[in-house]
Amino acid sequence: MQARASGILLPVFSLPGPYGIGTLGVPARSFIDFLAQAGQQFWQILPMVPPSDGDSPYMSPSSFAGNPFFLDLEELTREGLLTQKELDAARRADPDRVDYAWLHQTRIPLLRRAWERGRVCYAQPLAEFMVEEADWLPDYALFLALRERFGGKELKDWPDEIRLRHPSALARYRAELADECAFHAFLQLLFFRQWTAVKAYANGKGISIIGDLPIYVSPDSAEVWSRPELFQLKEDMTPSGVAGVPPDAFSDKGQHWGNPLYDWDYHRQTGFAWWRHRATHLARLYDVVRIDHFRAFHTYWCIPDGAAHARGGHWEPRPGMALLKALRSVPGLALIAEDLGDLDADALRFIADSGLPGMKVLVYAFDPAGESAYLPHNCQRDSVIYTGTHDTPTFLQWLRETDPDSRLFASRYLRLRQDEGLGWGVISGAWAAPSRLAIAPLQDVLGLGSDARMNTPGTMGSQNWSWRVRQEAFNPYVSGKLREITRTYRR
Repeated sequence: MQARASGILLPVFSLPGPYGIGTLGVPARSFIDFLAQAGQQFWQILPMVPPSDGDSPYMSPSSFAGNPFFLDLEELTREGLLTQKELDAARRADPDRVDYAWLHQTRIPLLRRAWERGRVCYAQPLAEFMVEEADWLPDYALFLALRERFGGKELKDWPDEIRLRHPSALARYRAELADECAFHAFLQLLFFRQWTAVKAYANGKGISIIGDLPIYVSPDSAEVWSRPELFQLKEDMTPSGVAGVPPDAFSDKGQHWGNPLYDWDYHRQTGFAWWRHRATHLARLYDVVRIDHFRAFHTYWCIPDGAAHARGGHWEPRPGMALLKALRSVPGLALIAEDLGDLDADALRFIADSGLPGMKVLVYAFDPAGESAYLPHNCQRDSVIYTGTHDTPTFLQWLRETDPDSRLFASRYLRLRQDEGLGWGVISGAWAAPSRLAIAPLQDVLGLGSDARMNTPGTMGSQNWSWRVRQEAFNPYVSGKLREITRTYRR
């Protein structure tokens, strides 16, 4: 990212298409074509891991697996793994929202049919894939098979013999659930094949992919079950403390995420081997990786087991520059630091010393009473400016809901015009900044309001992680206008 560049943030699940969720087929390639036509160089996405609690991609049963809901069903039909009738039945009428409940009920049974038809022809590729991904895939596949065997119960409620991985129980269940494990491994093989093709298509069009590294994993995850030594756990494998953040701009009560915290002493003793393995995996998937909640590399918020809310937590030191050094040792991995939140002087110094480009977010910039480091003219060259993120309101929503003085200041600063469309003034303001990279969620390019918000932190509900764009948004007017702004500001 040496030259000035720009790109668009759009999660895979938000892509258009008739199958209830964005997929790694025509919708992904169509969006890549749109980005190329619009003169963009980057496509930023959210984590592609399978979601669990609240459908959040930041609370997943795996740090390595791909989301099988993203599979291109049309490709499976061309391969003969699905029939045209089955493909037609997988269509969903609502083009604007992901219905995760419907997907859970219908998509996995459909993919089982693909497995039944493909088990013979995929036997050899699957065996090779299992060997290539032996560090995580067998345990992940067995974890999902066990969760199904136990009726969807969380890890903490499994029988002790398998929750604690007694060797005899592991051997018995691996034999009993061998076919179910093969099915889940088959889905992963399909996912990584399809994503590899999408990334190659993007790179061939001059588009680089920015991925996301969620710093924490779910307490109900394959990692907690198969690698408990990585985490701060009690003897029953439940967390002794959990992650979150203190009161901040998103919540006056703080956020109680519930993820288990890492045993940083263990990670340091092993030279951060698990983290290096994770980073190597991400380097295969993306060209650049945004490190979520980067401040936790310096200090992390520890909420004791049983605390009712995040206010009961406290800051703990660790793991520092040693972890960042380990990540940087992975070839081909460029990094961005998500350095938002309430940062004290020491945390700010750590972030500055890291040398990673940090984030500047426009919805936080317009304090009419004082100067802000997020105002475009104050952004350092070595930074990434965002009009907003997946956790903020869309810029238009913020503009409508903020106080009158902030609204007036933002309108003056960005020279917003109703006749042009307010979104274009926001894009111009970000694209004009000194920052080497400018990113806008697609919602801000399209000038959308509260109905298009991606996520409201600290809440759970069907509106989070479910917004989708319609295909008609990728039109010549939008791509042409975005290309014009991009050329004007020399990105």
